Amino acid sequence: MAKDASFDIVSKVNMQEVDNAINQTTKEISQRYDFKGSKVEVTLEGEEMKLVADSDFQLRSVIDILQSKLVRRKVPIENFEYGKIEAASGGTVRQVVKIKQGIDADVAKEIVKDIKGLKIKVQAQIMGDQVRVSGKNRDDLQTVIGFLKEQDYGLELQFVNYR
Repeated sequence: MAKDASFDIVSKVNMQEVDNAINQTTKEISQRYDFKGSKVEVTLEGEEMKLVADSDFQLRSVIDILQSKLVRRKVPIENFEYGKIEAASGGTVRQVVKIKQGIDADVAKEIVKDIKGLKIKVQAQIMGDQVRVSGKNRDDLQTVIGFLKEQDYGLELQFVNYR
């Protein structure tokens, strides 16, 4: 008899690619004329980045450069949560950017509710920071994947362990 097919819905950010994008951003900033003589820093500390610049305008430019590098390295920018811009020492401004790893409980419940709303014979269960979807028919699982790709949950979803 056929065994149930399943896949996991996860939301992961490759931290090595984030580090590479930060290094590329720092290199580009050091070479750009509009940043000459200004204090600009982009640092990665655990699951968050700290951006420091002389003004709001420069900070926005740094964010644009960083996002272009992240997109080029196929890092999902939906998983970045930008904090508010605050004044820092020495007349600079600072912004903290949190990197969201995994699917939090509220979003996971919404995903499970949406899958059950499809009225397809699949089961969805929350397992920590991921959601497992299983069912007898692989075509039903493909339908669920197609449906979830069209939805917007505020973060990038990846579909792994398809068996």
